[in-house]
This record gives sequence, C-alpha cells and structure tokens, in this order.
Amino acid sequence: MKIELWVIGKTNMDYLKTGIAIYEKRAKRYLPFEIVVLPDVKAGKKTQPAQIKEKEGETILSKLQKGDALILLDENGKSFRSEAFAAYLQEQLQMSHKRLIFQIGGAYGFSKAVYERSNTKIALSKMTFSHQMIRLLFVEQFYRAMTILNHEPYHHS
Repeated sequence: MKIELWVIGKTNMDYLKTGIAIYEKRAKRYLPFEIVVLPDVKAGKKTQPAQIKEKEGETILSKLQKGDALILLDENGKSFRSEAFAAYLQEQLQMSHKRLIFQIGGAYGFSKAVYERSNTKIALSKMTFSHQMIRLLFVEQFYRAMTILNHEPYHHS
C-alpha cells in the first residue's frame, strides 16, 4: 500500500522544508511514502473563505481514486498517543486500500463534501497549528510510528 500526505500549497519556510525532507527520507525506508502538493486556490480580496474551501475540496475530490482511504488531519478528529497512532497505522496498512491518504487542509479547513467523503479524522493536537507546520509534525509522527512498529530505538516510552 502506498501512503501519501496531501497538502494545499507549497511549503515556503526553509526550516520546515528541511525538517520535512529529513523525516520524509527516513519514512521512505519503511514503505512507499510521498508528499503530494495540491495547488493553492487563487483567490482575490473578495473571495470568501467558504469559496476557497469549496474549490480546495473540488481539487481534493478530483484526485481521489476508487479504493483510496482518506484520513483528514483535523483538530476535531480522534487524538492518539504515539504508540496508539502506530497501532492505528498498522490496522490501516492491513486494509485493502490502494492508497492511504492523509490530508492536511488549507488555511480554512475542509469543505462539507470532503468531510463526507473522508473515512475518518485524526488530530495531532487540540491546538491549532499553521497548515504548513502540521506537515512537519505529521511526517515526524509518521516516522515515529514506523520505528515503533519495527521495534527501533527512536521512540522512548
């Protein structure tokens, strides 16, 4: 199964790019993992947040294939400790999905249609982080989960 992290727009801060690249490279040692950058919605000053969410949602939904599992990273999703996230990931990897897609929303979150299509929601924290910073946090936690599943010494309980 292929794991993908979908994000809206490019990461524009060098320190985040560096951190993301480090953990992305490490994660690829375990299984096929890719970060997919979906284009930003070009919005004018009069564009409402709801319109931006709808357009981003259309892009997300158009890229999904039959057999994909869509997991939204959402502050209202289920929270996990690192060991529990590893166990959750192990369960997902044993499903018959073609791709396991973790989606980080744009600045305004997800459209109703994306919520309806998603398989589930998970939260990395109850706090709100920038959608660019969450990329680094998720990739690190994904790598951590893989080391837990492989009984490697990265994670300390």
